[in-house]
Amino acid sequence: MRNIVDNRLFNMILLFTIIGEFFLPWVLEQFYAEYNGRIMVMSALGSPQSPVRLVYNLWLVWLGGFLTYTASAYFLSLRVKFPVLAVFMLLSIGIFAVGAGLISGFFSVNESKDIVTTASKIHGVGAAIGFMALLFFPLLNGIISFKQKDIIGGIISISSFVLSLVFFASFVMGDKEQFQNTFLKYEGLWERLTLFCMYVPFIYRAIGSLLF
Repeated sequence: MRNIVDNRLFNMILLFTIIGEFFLPWVLEQFYAEYNGRIMVMSALGSPQSPVRLVYNLWLVWLGGFLTYTASAYFLSLRVKFPVLAVFMLLSIGIFAVGAGLISGFFSVNESKDIVTTASKIHGVGAAIGFMALLFFPLLNGIISFKQKDIIGGIISISSFVLSLVFFASFVMGDKEQFQNTFLKYEGLWERLTLFCMYVPFIYRAIGSLLF
């Protein structure tokens, strides 16, 4: 289990999951006329008003389950050499997996932000905490990469961390009414860019394991 992060099958599934995180919403929005991917968050695809809600919510459950496994795999591969960082890595990936994956899959947000239910509140809290937790994954991965003398991996991870912060800040501001007439209104775009940057260290590690 300790070396699962270097296993080819594991990394193929990880890449499949990351690609699916962006490709599936693009496919599903073709069947949801009221959905605008540039402005609306991906979670709206799982709203009670969405005709594709079952597919998207099942995807979130898969995402949460697999990333929970991934969090454990990363922890076990790092705990001997970097015990403290391994715990933070477990928390970063694991909290995102549970909050933005499993909880978000079982408790749907509504299409309109004006409609607030218990489920949408639970979804909002889970997703927000999850995103904030995963924000630190590129930073943690960068620190570990530098310690392992992987300079390129370290630079990629730290750069991803900085960009994640920028895009996440844009995403948060895009929800504010005063920014609705600016480029920040594209919440869906900022959410996707934030996610992509947070996933970059996964992509780098997975491709490296598959090629070498």
